[in-house]
Amino acid sequence: MIQPTIEKLLALRLKAMADALAAQLANPDLAALPFEERLALLVEAQYAATLDDALKQRLRRAGMRQTACLENLDLRSPHGIDRATVQALASGTWLRQHLNVLITGPAGVGKSWIACALGNQAARDGVTVLYKRLSRLLDELAVARIAGRQARALTAIARVKLLILDDWAMIKLTAEQRRDLMEVIDDRHGRASTIIATQVPIDGWHEMIGDPTYADAILDRLVHTAYRIELRGESMRRRTAKPEVIHTTEPAKDE
Repeated sequence: MIQPTIEKLLALRLKAMADALAAQLANPDLAALPFEERLALLVEAQYAATLDDALKQRLRRAGMRQTACLENLDLRSPHGIDRATVQALASGTWLRQHLNVLITGPAGVGKSWIACALGNQAARDGVTVLYKRLSRLLDELAVARIAGRQARALTAIARVKLLILDDWAMIKLTAEQRRDLMEVIDDRHGRASTIIATQVPIDGWHEMIGDPTYADAILDRLVHTAYRIELRGESMRRRTAKPEVIHTTEPAKDE
């Protein structure tokens, strides 16, 4: 009766459990275990496989630019990011509190790498993640507007628990782009987290956003509830060393 049972497990899309059952039958030591223990091993195998499949799906949907993880971040540099900051970000508490992370610095110093490492950790913690270059996101929203589905697109973005916006404020925004960006940021304020990675220092964002009213509103929703990581150093495209982090700032406490 074992083969029909395995076939039924496969029909139920419980492949990991079916494989574990076959492995038990092939291993006399496992076959001698009590029924409850064998069943627990089968359930654990399927549970682990389900979690792994869900993680792979989250990472695939995230579309992150680089494969990176916080475990590979070099903390030995005397100017590196401090362990307390890494632990705070790795814990995921900032995500549960709907805080943001702002990563600034010149080209090639590892801004995208750190952003993707944080996104990878969030996905491993069960959080939905979406990575977009800002210009690409704004182009997609413009196309959605023409097609009459912009509201649906904005709703989908708002539901993502962690949005990574790379190459932020690299060019001056048009009036429509400012409005779209304001919609995205306002929908997320106090409800979800956003990571910004950019070469443009924060004090230069007003100029790139263009309109002072929109700029004030957008920065107010991002900056005051954000960890700040400022990077500097030689481009990693010219060397293989990890980026140096010379300054980190935790988000200000709400008054």
